[in-house]
Amino acid sequence: MIADRIVLTLAATAVILVGGWAYLRLGDRALAALPRGGYRRLAPWLFAGPAVAMVLLALAFPAVVTVGWSFVDDGGGFAGLANYAQTLSDEVTRIALRNTVLWVVLLPTLAVLVGLAIAVLAERVRYSALVKAALFLPIAISAVAAGVIWSFMYDYQPPGAAQTATLNAVVTALGGEPVAWIVDTATNNYALIGATLWTQAGFAMVIFDAALRSVPGELLEAARLDGASEWAAFRHVTLPFLVPTVVVVATTMTVTALKAFDIVYVMTNGNYGTDVLSTVMYRALFTAKDNGLAGAVATILMLTVVPIMIVNVRQFRRETGAA
Repeated sequence: MIADRIVLTLAATAVILVGGWAYLRLGDRALAALPRGGYRRLAPWLFAGPAVAMVLLALAFPAVVTVGWSFVDDGGGFAGLANYAQTLSDEVTRIALRNTVLWVVLLPTLAVLVGLAIAVLAERVRYSALVKAALFLPIAISAVAAGVIWSFMYDYQPPGAAQTATLNAVVTALGGEPVAWIVDTATNNYALIGATLWTQAGFAMVIFDAALRSVPGELLEAARLDGASEWAAFRHVTLPFLVPTVVVVATTMTVTALKAFDIVYVMTNGNYGTDVLSTVMYRALFTAKDNGLAGAVATILMLTVVPIMIVNVRQFRRETGAA
């Protein structure tokens, strides 16, 4: 069985390599027969064609199918906007929408603040590489593993019992009462966002660290010579250079917040009022087997992401245009 898989893998690799070579070779010959102007216009598409085809096949086609399912009822007939009306009128979906908004507000804000703070402050200590490595390390951990780790961190034992979880051990050591972090509705959504922040702050830190290196050192030196404090120099010199980076990190984290699923599913499965749109969509598709309802929720998620991606693309074009 393993030998068959190895042979199949090698054969598929050979077919892809030979097919790719033939596509480029024959395509270039075909374009060479065109007038010079036509060749210049079409040659880029020869190389971009496979990538565009993959995007259409892996993203555009499933998106169109999903939108189409959102207008279909259980019997396969046209349902109009009934699926949207049903999901938006459902109390669970409204809770999920509220929680998703909370994620969209808190996760990007905290990621920007923590990532920027670590990137700025770590440069002022001799062991900055160790600090950055420690914050960056959780990126290599899957969201499922992070959910398991933080489930242990948030574990709850009744008052008087030995607290095996780190957070409650600290709380009780300081004289407080243990907190049911992922059960108590006053804390559970914030606890889940905190666990996700642990996996994403390192990404923000790396991006800000790279951006800080592009700030002209002579401007900072001039500000200090003029008597500006470190805060004033950061606010009036460094921060304006970082605004495009803040936008990129914030939009990236916003998309991450909208896609939140793994940690919520592992730690609470959407119980205790922690549902987000992704968990509602998952249950509609795999538990209720309602393709129409799941398609409606997925379409709402896609429509929410589109404006954010437009802002990100415009920011990228502005940066490349300025460069």
